Amino acid sequence: MIDWRGVTLRAVRGVMTGPTVTHGVIAICCAVFLISPVSGLNASYGTGDALLAAQAAYFERWGVIPAELMTGTSDALLTPFTALFVHGNWLHLLGNMLFLHVFGAMTEERMGAIWFAVFYTATGYLALCAYAITNADSDQTLVGASGAISGVLGAFLFLFPKARVTSLFPFLFFLPLRFPAWIVLVFWFALQWLAASGAGTGGPGVAYLAHVVGFGTGFCYAWVRYGRRARVKTQTTAAEGDSQP
Repeated sequence: MIDWRGVTLRAVRGVMTGPTVTHGVIAICCAVFLISPVSGLNASYGTGDALLAAQAAYFERWGVIPAELMTGTSDALLTPFTALFVHGNWLHLLGNMLFLHVFGAMTEERMGAIWFAVFYTATGYLALCAYAITNADSDQTLVGASGAISGVLGAFLFLFPKARVTSLFPFLFFLPLRFPAWIVLVFWFALQWLAASGAGTGGPGVAYLAHVVGFGTGFCYAWVRYGRRARVKTQTTAAEGDSQP
């Protein structure tokens, strides 16, 4: 006979001890996007020019505008936080949430839910502010969780240097191949650094510098807080969404 009370208790414990912050952030970002004028699914914003105007107003209200952030007003100082939950299009949202899902769960498990939430928010805020400071005269809106997620990637690289993840590389015809996580993240970091230093083709609105700052902050934070003893040395560690060998 099955002890359903035991099964239920184990299920509840599994939910309570899972990556609640990671899943919660993903849920909030998706919900915010779906009800926003950017998704194109909310008919109340209209179509055509009316929709474009609503999108522009939405980004200006909740995104970071460097020139305004430098004024130091209370409303402007809140925008690096609100911008973490706003995304510019479907690809922007899905790309960020995929990376957060893959690398966030194990990082949260290692840090603990509360510390991970603080780390995620603070890193994202710092990354957006760093971009704003270096583009202080810009009036172009900056949105997205990329800075915070970059911090998660940096911390993951330090804490789980031998984890393996399934990745898609464009020069390999987007074939899903398994690589050590450190190869994927170092490759990603190198691309962001090149783009931030002027070797990329992105315009001033592409916040590559925020990615670099977030990644470096996350790596340094894990290094300072946990030291070498915290690093997972098992070669068979798999990231979220990847099966154990």
